[in-house]
Amino acid sequence: MTNEWIIAVLAAALAVGAVFYYRLYARSTEQRRAMDALRQTARDRKQQSQSLQINLDEHRRVVDALQATINDQKRALDALQTAVAARDQAAIAFETRDQDQQRQIDHLKTTLDNRQRALDELRAELLDAQSRLPFPNGAPSTESDDSYKLALALTLANAAYDPLMVLDAERRIIAINDSAEALFERERPLGEGLADVTGSPELAMIVDDAIRYQEESFEEQVTINRRTYRVRAQVIPRQGNFFIGLALQDITDLVRLNRARRDMVANISHELRTPIANIRVIIDSIFHEQEKPKGKQSRSALKAIARETDSLLWLVQELLDLSMIESGQAIMRMVDVPAKMLVDEAIERMVDQSETKEITVTGIVPDSVHVLADRDQARRVLINLIHNAIKWSPPNGTITVRVTDGEDEVTFAVLDNGPGVPDDHRERIFERFYQVDPSRSRGEGTGLGLAICKHIVEAHGGRIWAEGNGNGGGGRFLFTLPGATERVPNADTSEFA
Repeated sequence: MTNEWIIAVLAAALAVGAVFYYRLYARSTEQRRAMDALRQTARDRKQQSQSLQINLDEHRRVVDALQATINDQKRALDALQTAVAARDQAAIAFETRDQDQQRQIDHLKTTLDNRQRALDELRAELLDAQSRLPFPNGAPSTESDDSYKLALALTLANAAYDPLMVLDAERRIIAINDSAEALFERERPLGEGLADVTGSPELAMIVDDAIRYQEESFEEQVTINRRTYRVRAQVIPRQGNFFIGLALQDITDLVRLNRARRDMVANISHELRTPIANIRVIIDSIFHEQEKPKGKQSRSALKAIARETDSLLWLVQELLDLSMIESGQAIMRMVDVPAKMLVDEAIERMVDQSETKEITVTGIVPDSVHVLADRDQARRVLINLIHNAIKWSPPNGTITVRVTDGEDEVTFAVLDNGPGVPDDHRERIFERFYQVDPSRSRGEGTGLGLAICKHIVEAHGGRIWAEGNGNGGGGRFLFTLPGATERVPNADTSEFA
């Protein structure tokens, strides 16, 4: 009985323990599941936090990019304002230059009109004198009458600046003044044919047309000995016969000024239009960018705007400098300068441009040579000539700056192995805006560099010229400056040390 009770108690205890263990196991399992759920929840929240951080960083980058774009656009607007200011300065310089040339043209026209009026007055006086000419000792013979009138006509004609001739019906010269003899390099060619004396078929055609149409005055423009003349032919009937008066007026300077004025207007318009159009395109591309704004592209655009603005400022500065030099307002401070120092400084200034094309620039200058010159202006001449040589030289070429000492002057020569200057362009190469081959210039330069060189050298009392490429040898530009045989008193040469 006792054993059964003990067994029953043990069984009950085991049952209770089993129930307790089962409940403990169930609770532990429940807690483990809860912990797993909490861990999964923590991992999910951590992933959400990382995603939110990534989105926040992306938003910050977008905000920074937008801020950089805004700053770039502000700088672009500032650059545009600078370009507009440069354009306004160029317009003012162009207007001043145009007014100066217009005044020169008006002055020449006035001079030509005054000479024409003087010639007309002389003709009127000649005709009046012929009609009222008194002859002592009765009526003179026809031969003496003609000689007297011819002498009077020649006296009046020789007082005129313009070449004058009188022809008969057979186109033979019966009277000619000194100016016409000097023009055609013939002395007293009386009785000779017009074409034989002048060698100009155009003059003969003008006379033929005047006779054919019997106009009161027949005018044409011809070129004689590379100079332009306005020719007037007038048929004068006398006692059943007729004579032809031929007057030539030299208008070369007027034609040159008119051509220079047209070229200047065209070239300045082109030089201003190109950089301004480029700036406009660049700015439009910045403001109409479809993708997200990129700081690198904006900086590249700003650099392009800066280059075009620099081109405008350089053009305006060269126009102003040329105007100052031509008007005599640029002061030349003449001091003793070592020629080698001028050449070395000019070559050093052009190192970046020469290295870009891998061009070697060398100077051959004796140490003992000195010039009397304005250091800055003389160096500018060398820089312009070396820049011109670099522009036209092929890559890996060689440019030589050679200095030769003469008796009273020093000769500088800038030599390259480019195409050189054609013989028929040597006279015009130093005109403002003139370019031998605009299609090959690639928009580089303003066309004022050589004109500025010419005025600076002439202001020093020197000469500048280009040798043609007829015999090959590349470009050859030479100029002279006065030699400094003695030191200039009180000249500050410490800056040359």
